[in-house]
Amino acid sequence: MATVSFREATRIYPGADHPAVDKLSLDIADGEFMVLVGPSGSGKSTTLRMLAGLEEVTSGSVWIGDQPVTDLPAKDRDIAMVFQNYALYPHMTVADNMGFALKMQNVPNEERAARVLEAAKLLGLEDFLHRKPKALSGGQRQRVAMGRAIVRKPQVFLMDEPLSNLDAKLRVTTRTQIASLQTRLGITTVYVTHDQIEAMTLGDRVAVLDAGVLQQVDSPIALYDTPRNLFVASFIGSPSMNLLEGPIVDGGVRLGDWVAPIPRQVLDRADQTAGVTLGIRPESLTLSADERGIEITVQVVEELGADAYLYGDPTAATLSSRQEADQLVARISTRHTPKRQDRVRLMVDPGDVHVFDNATGLRIS
Repeated sequence: MATVSFREATRIYPGADHPAVDKLSLDIADGEFMVLVGPSGSGKSTTLRMLAGLEEVTSGSVWIGDQPVTDLPAKDRDIAMVFQNYALYPHMTVADNMGFALKMQNVPNEERAARVLEAAKLLGLEDFLHRKPKALSGGQRQRVAMGRAIVRKPQVFLMDEPLSNLDAKLRVTTRTQIASLQTRLGITTVYVTHDQIEAMTLGDRVAVLDAGVLQQVDSPIALYDTPRNLFVASFIGSPSMNLLEGPIVDGGVRLGDWVAPIPRQVLDRADQTAGVTLGIRPESLTLSADERGIEITVQVVEELGADAYLYGDPTAATLSSRQEADQLVARISTRHTPKRQDRVRLMVDPGDVHVFDNATGLRIS
């Protein structure tokens, strides 16, 4: 096991006008489960491939433990990688697939069989060792790919979107198995995904990237409760955070005919000419009992049992241009669900409002 460090690591592809990964500095602790998350093109897979030795580092350095591996061939880095497409040999049995790397290292047959059996027991694959990949389900194939990595006993596990080929139910099951397995093995793991729910449920810490730049690295709950900037705020959380722009006025921020009460000392940190954006999580909104709050016209009601999601068009507020959908989302109790086309007002506790400076995009509350 070992630590992993990126020290201003940069990757610029030939002919590209900007780096795929730009001066990434990130320290991963021994035994930590680190998740890299971001939209397509954010640089997360390139980061993983730089660590694996599959991509050249244009500048900066990559370290595993106290050893710089920037110029070390992939085969000498003592890492094991689990790919999105499993990458199993179709003509080999499960046992042969799992033990192939050990065979290439000239590990004796008896030791190789013992390590394969040990990994198979961890993954619940004992009954499948003599089958070939075509006779396995997608989830079983992914476990074989993980077993192949486990038997090598590497310093670092690398996982590149290993669940993306599985159906929704199997993703949840396999996600739980991966988390449990990593805890038992205690091997430093770097995991890439575009699915922020996957990132939040798996990682000890999560690193959020956008356009090759590290936006924030923190525990999942810290990312959710204290996003550093507008990008992290909108990316982390499902449904995403509501972002509303408004001018600064006496008493707070005006949203249509309602003034959201924001402390003066918070607003004084903002560029007064650019204004601010307020971020409100759907669960922080409640139905107002009076004429205060943000007015919306309800367009869709999603009943989920204990809760319901209201999707509404704001009639008294202007959504930020950063909001993906031209709607406000609120999570409320299903015992008091408005109907479509109802006009309702939504209130929020001032302590649950995130305030972002429009000039910098940074959180100032």
